[in-house]
Parts: sequence; C-alpha cells; structure tokens
Amino acid sequence: MKGAIAALLHGEVLTFVAVALFLVTLILVISQPRGLSIGVTALAGAIVALSVGVDRLVNVATVWGIVWNATITFVAVIIISLILDRIGFFEWAALYVLRLSRGSAIRAFVYLLVLGALVASVFANDGAALILTPIVYQQTRVLGFDRRRALPFVMAAGFIADTTSLPFVVSNLVNIVTASFFHIGFISYTMRMAPIDIVSFLASLVVLVIYYRRSLPRSYDLNSLAEPGSAIRDRRLFRIGWVVLAVLLAGYILSEPLNFPVSIPASGVALLFLIAASRSDVLSSRTIVREAPWRIVVFSVGMYLVVYGLYNAGLTSYLSHGLRAASHHGPVVTSLVGGFGAGILSAISNNMPTTLIGALTIHGAHLVGVSHSVAEYALVVGADIGPKFTPIGSLATLLWLHVLDTKGVRITWGQYFRQGIVLAAPVLLVTLVALAGWVALLH
Repeated sequence: MKGAIAALLHGEVLTFVAVALFLVTLILVISQPRGLSIGVTALAGAIVALSVGVDRLVNVATVWGIVWNATITFVAVIIISLILDRIGFFEWAALYVLRLSRGSAIRAFVYLLVLGALVASVFANDGAALILTPIVYQQTRVLGFDRRRALPFVMAAGFIADTTSLPFVVSNLVNIVTASFFHIGFISYTMRMAPIDIVSFLASLVVLVIYYRRSLPRSYDLNSLAEPGSAIRDRRLFRIGWVVLAVLLAGYILSEPLNFPVSIPASGVALLFLIAASRSDVLSSRTIVREAPWRIVVFSVGMYLVVYGLYNAGLTSYLSHGLRAASHHGPVVTSLVGGFGAGILSAISNNMPTTLIGALTIHGAHLVGVSHSVAEYALVVGADIGPKFTPIGSLATLLWLHVLDTKGVRITWGQYFRQGIVLAAPVLLVTLVALAGWVALLH
C-alpha cells in the first residue's frame, strides 16, 4: 500500500503533499490544540511523511545525524540551568545586579540586559527567557513598579535572550544544529560569532533604551530589596555550581582540538551535577529530570523529517538559486539576503524548521570561500534574531508569553508584533552588516 501511494507522489503532487504536510504540522505545533505535545505532533507528521513517500527511511538516519548532538546538548544545558534556578543562583544574580545599580532604574535596566546576555550565552536563550524573566518581574514588583513601569524590564529580558544568543555553539539550539550540519568547531564558531554578539547586544541596548526610555522610572528604593545572599537555598550546590560552569566551559573549548561533540561535556557535567543535587533538601533530582525538555528530542527528529520532505520535493532548490545569485554581489548582500530570509521565514514558520531549510538551502547553493562562511553564520543570526518579529517565531517565545500570562502580565500578539518589528529589524540589520565585514576580514 505504501509503495502504491509513494508511486503516485511525484512532480507537482509530491510538492503539494510535502507543503501541505509541513503547514498542517507547523500549525498544530504552534497552536497545540487541547495541549497536544509538540513532540507528538511532529512525530505524527513524520510518520505520515514516511507513509506516503514524502520521506524515505534513509532520511531518518540523516536527520538523526543532524539533530542528536544539538538536542542532547540542549537538554543537558537546561538540566544544569534548572538546578541552578532551584538553588537560587539566578535570583542571587538579579538581586546583586539591582543592588549594584545603586537605585538608578536606567542603570538597573542596562545591567539586567548584561545579565540576560550572559545567561543566554551560557544557558541558551530558552534558559534566559524562561528562568530569568519571572525573576526580573518579581523583583520589579517588589520595588513597587506598576505594570507600565515593570513591562520594559520584562520585554527587554525576553528580547535580549534571543538577540544575544549568538556567541557560543551552545547559546541557542539553532546554533548547535547549524554548527553540527556544517561541522563547525566550538572555537572556530566562537571566534566568528562572539564579536558579532557584542554588536548585537549594543544594537539591542540602544533600541531598547530608546523605545522604553519614557516608561522607565527614575529610581527605586534599595531598602526594598532583599540581600543577594538570602536567595541562595543551598550553599553547597551554589559553590559546586561555579565549578560546574568552569568545567563546562573547559569541555566546550577542548571539544574542537580533541574532536569530540559538545554534547559529551554538557551531558557529563549535567549528570555529575544531578548526582550532587540528589543530596540536596531543596530540590528533587527526579523532578529536574522529569521537567527537562525531552519532547524537544522527539520534536527535532519529527519536525526535521517533515522539513526534509520539502527538500525531497525540490522546494529548497529555488531558495538555493536565490542565495547563489545574491552571493555574486559580495558578502554584505549575501549576509542580508541570507539573514533576513532566515529571519522572515523564522517569524512566519518558527526558527527550528527554518534552520534546517536554511542549511539545506546553503548546501544546495554550492557556495565557496567567504560567501559560504557568511551564509552559514547569517543563517544563525537570522534564525536567532528574526523570531522576535512575531510571537510564533520560536517555541521559547510562546512559552515565555505563557509564563508571563500566569504571572498576570498579558501581552497580546498584536502588542508583541508591533514592538517586535520595531525592535528586532534594526538589530538584525546592524548585526548582519557587521557579520559580513567580520567574516570577510577573517578570510
């Protein structure tokens, strides 16, 4: 039966089925009707793709080869961040930053953006957005800020989590997938993207301060704040946490010269941290493991199989032709076309499927030299920053909006879209231009 169906799918029919399956799967992933898991939806889409011949069994191995390192690393990093959150590490950091600001609201705003950028770089954008944002909101309420004056801090925390998730391979799931696809090592990636992340941070800082300057209060009472040390719930694990971060960073740096995937140090450190946490009275290791984003593993494999159906149908070849044509006009045009293309596609169809579509597009364009390097990293920039255009650009943003809603902060999709376009577009533009110049200089 499967063979008979597959035989019917060719040419325009294959294209139609591949596109329809992708759109239906994507809509269900984003809307999650009746709480349907994104993993279940993506897996169902993949099964249908295999059943009707849009995908082949050999594609399963191909997709797993692309996503396994990324998903294992991502889950490990989130486990580490969950443990740190439970022991008060991030709350301690937020309180420390607010005290360091000495009562100046604008200084606190800037310092919290720096903190958000640091958290995003080490613990990925999801960790920064979903863990740090509720803490920031809670502390602004403690300081007596009303909703209007607390909103800039909340929005900025979510925004900076994505726009500064560029510097390391592990800073965003998009980064890990792209680096794995193109076999980019941790050090090589960092040399190219860490300086670009600084540009993105500065551009983000400028647009956020300009946009929210009138909503920010002038000052706040330091006496309203608790002492940073009071946030620490397990001092033994807090000290171990610093060692964990140092070992984790060392493992990442050694991964390229010793030629092993970043998932090895990430998963190893996460396991040891879980063992250390099992002796704690303030958290449950089993709960941490249960709350880890395991559905992302299923989602990545399933959704990428559905996307691979678009590649099998030849749809990415059109994008490859466009990218190849842009590359004839130099690195700046290549960066802008590739980056904004990835950004817009992420905004309307989510950045995870966009990442594989972009990678397959670059692969099919057969670019060489500086054009190929610029296209690779422009994909990362576009898929990291572009999702901020719309609420559906990334799963992290949808979860972030849900978390805020539970705190009584309701941000409509219309409000988000209006702010997202104004804030993200100039940041993406400046970052892509800087990327083109920096990569060309390194070549």
